[in-house]
Amino acid sequence: MKMYSIKEISEIKDFLVANHHTLGVAESVTSGHLQAAFSLATDASKFFQGGITAYNLGQKSRHLHVNPIHATACNSVSDLIADQMAIHALSLFSSDWSIGITGYASPLPELGIKDLFAFYSIAFRGKITHRGKVESEDKGLYQVQVSFTCQVVREFNCCLVKARTEKMNTQE
Repeated sequence: MKMYSIKEISEIKDFLVANHHTLGVAESVTSGHLQAAFSLATDASKFFQGGITAYNLGQKSRHLHVNPIHATACNSVSDLIADQMAIHALSLFSSDWSIGITGYASPLPELGIKDLFAFYSIAFRGKITHRGKVESEDKGLYQVQVSFTCQVVREFNCCLVKARTEKMNTQE
C-alpha cells in the first residue's frame, strides 16, 4: 500500500520554515489527503496554514472563485480550475505557497472518463510557478487519491529544490 513520503514532507517543511514561508492547499480529487500529508510534518503549524476541500462546482465557485461557466463546461476539471484553486487558496489562507488540485479518482463512464488523472497547480505569492497533470493506474478510490497526493508532494518538493538552487545562484 502506497503511503505519504515523510522524507519529502520533512524536506518541504525544512525549506518553508527556513525561509519563513507558509503553505495552504485547495483540494477536490484528493479529498483532504494533501492536508493530512502536510499535517504529518513535525511542527506542521510552523508552515502549514491549512486547506479546503471543495468537492463540487458550487463550493469551488463560492470559496475559491472558480469561474462557474468554465467549470460547468469541463466538469470542474481542467488546468485552469487548478490554477484558480491555487491562486485563491493563497489569499484564503494568507500563505506564501499554495497547491490546487482537481481531477478524477474513479471512472465516470457516463462522461467517457476511463483514465484517472488530476491537474495540479503550485502558486507562490500570487503567481502560478508550476502546473502539471498526474495519472494513476491504481485500483480503488483511496489508492488513487494517495497516489495523486504522493505525486504532487514530490512535485512540490522539486519546485522548492529548484527555488533553493535559484536562490543560491543569485547569492553567488
